Amino acid sequence: MQTVILDFNTRVEEVNKYFNFLKELTAENTKLTVLEENGDQTIKPIDPELVITLKANGFLLLYNLVESTMRNAIEAIFEELKSRRVSFDSVRIEVKKIVLYNFKNRSPDDVHSRITDISTDIIKAGFNRRKLFSGNVNRDKIAKTAREYGFSCHTDYTKTKHGENLDAVMEKRNDLAHGNKSFASVGRTVTIGDIVQIKDEVVEYLRQILINIENYLDNQEYLHSDNR
Repeated sequence: MQTVILDFNTRVEEVNKYFNFLKELTAENTKLTVLEENGDQTIKPIDPELVITLKANGFLLLYNLVESTMRNAIEAIFEELKSRRVSFDSVRIEVKKIVLYNFKNRSPDDVHSRITDISTDIIKAGFNRRKLFSGNVNRDKIAKTAREYGFSCHTDYTKTKHGENLDAVMEKRNDLAHGNKSFASVGRTVTIGDIVQIKDEVVEYLRQILINIENYLDNQEYLHSDNR
């Protein structure tokens, strides 16, 4: 989980830099210096339409943070089980169901060479990182994932709104990614103040979910209660 948290913090720093730049553009504190053919420098204001497009692009950055964070966190759970050589018989029923589902959806040709002790190797052998999420991570998806694995999705509502803004982030990301809406039309629906608030709440929500998963691993809550 330390690697996951480090990656999360790095991505958050990238997102924060982008949104700080957006705020500067909106406040008209940033202008372009254009070098003309004669060598003169001309200062020009930023095109307001470009700012609108850049606001919409912020949703792509946020969704990238959401999906990568959750994918890395779930992978960390499987890495923990693998490194501790946790057996299938010892894990909680929710995790057993996930393991069986994963294994059922893998070809025997893909997994047989990785199994020497089926009681422990079956957990990691069926795991496929690429199958975890695909443009569908919102609040309900994270809550469902938490129930499936047995970690808490509770967060401080005053700081996170329990992730309710993830729905808008996913929706707008999908509209942009699939060409359903233009960047201009999406960017016009939100102010810079609104999108910065969304960013802050989404980042804090993810941070607290990662803490929950870290506690889940530290306390070995993936094990059946008889084995803790």
